[in-house]
Amino acid sequence: MRDYNTLVIVGAQWGDEGKGKIIDWIAQKAEAVVRFNGGNNAGHTVVVNGKTFKFRLLPSGVISENVINIIANGVVINLLALLEEIKEIESLEVKIKKLYISNQASLILPYHILLDKFIEEKRGDKKLGTTGRGIGPAYSDKVSRESIFVGDLLDKNIFKEKLEDIYRLKEKTLTSSFTLPPLEEVYNSQYKALEEILKRNVEIVNTPLLINNLILKRTKVLFEGANGTLLDINFGTYPYVTSSHTISGGVCIGAGISPDKINKVIGIVKAYTSRVGEGPFPSEIHGELAEFIREKGQEYGTVTRRPRRVGWLDLVALRYSHMINGFSMIALTKLDVFSGLEEIKVVKGYRFKGKIIEEFPVISHQISQCEPIYESLSGWKEDLSSIKNFSELPMNAQKYIEFIEKELNLKISMIGTGNKREDLIVIKDPWE
Repeated sequence: MRDYNTLVIVGAQWGDEGKGKIIDWIAQKAEAVVRFNGGNNAGHTVVVNGKTFKFRLLPSGVISENVINIIANGVVINLLALLEEIKEIESLEVKIKKLYISNQASLILPYHILLDKFIEEKRGDKKLGTTGRGIGPAYSDKVSRESIFVGDLLDKNIFKEKLEDIYRLKEKTLTSSFTLPPLEEVYNSQYKALEEILKRNVEIVNTPLLINNLILKRTKVLFEGANGTLLDINFGTYPYVTSSHTISGGVCIGAGISPDKINKVIGIVKAYTSRVGEGPFPSEIHGELAEFIREKGQEYGTVTRRPRRVGWLDLVALRYSHMINGFSMIALTKLDVFSGLEEIKVVKGYRFKGKIIEEFPVISHQISQCEPIYESLSGWKEDLSSIKNFSELPMNAQKYIEFIEKELNLKISMIGTGNKREDLIVIKDPWE
């Protein structure tokens, strides 16, 4: 591995690990932040000086000074949603300094959103629990070579020709209850949104070339992932996954860099586990305890506001995640949510068909048959929000962290103790 200044941040669980908070802190020392996968179905929440920023497409570096922000090839972009997000941060008195969008990023168009809802409805009780924002159909079009790129909008004739061709295909797929909006309306709305976006220090460029040039100049580049490892299209709990590459290797695919340009991979791990939508969840908690964790951790989707399912920390899943991503270190978030609990459980293994296993099965129907094997640890009552050093944490909180480190053979470099930017214990700066 060559000596570049690159960091990759990915979620180690089913997403919603609190990546936004960690990304925000690391981005303050970055010179460029790159979003490499996903669409406006995933969100990062960052609280700075009493202001809450909810990012869906924008890289988290937009609220840091002198940072180049890049939306890379692997992202699918709804231009109207992007414009709305830009206006939201402007209403919080933040203006974009510099944003580059890949000319090869695929557009999410109205027919993708209709197809998403149409297909989910047809699944009936086998639904996947998608956000209905057209992410899956947009990636499907990319694979079937029917994508329209952001760069295609730079030539009106090309864009119109492609749109007309694809409209003919989609009209044959959708039923009458899912009527496509007039083609001219879609055509005009995309140009209007693009014109508004380009007024705001935004450029459409060849981002792989830009990113690689930045890396070769030893620029501090942070690669920001959306969703989580267990939602990866190849290595997640299929079919209850997202449609993009959410793992560390997804940086190479989504941003267009070679593996030897990745210096460190930071896995974001929530002190417990959560997931949105359908799919297996061995450590899931129900009842009053689930409500306590959900409310205290504000476990509601950043984008959809759907209540998240919650469960205990699952070391079986995390060992698998570490194997796939090659974590250099871990950032542990939302440790403060456990304050007030007398007992904390951790999944150390599964019982599958009468046998104890420590390997994550991956296949969804097999995971559903797994019974978690727990180890119990003592909890603590103290509030953690004002704590800035590891040694100041309650002894049982320290033991919980040390237990995780030992089980995963990984160091925890950062610990989230609240929702604000400053509610963070930094044991080791990832840039060092």
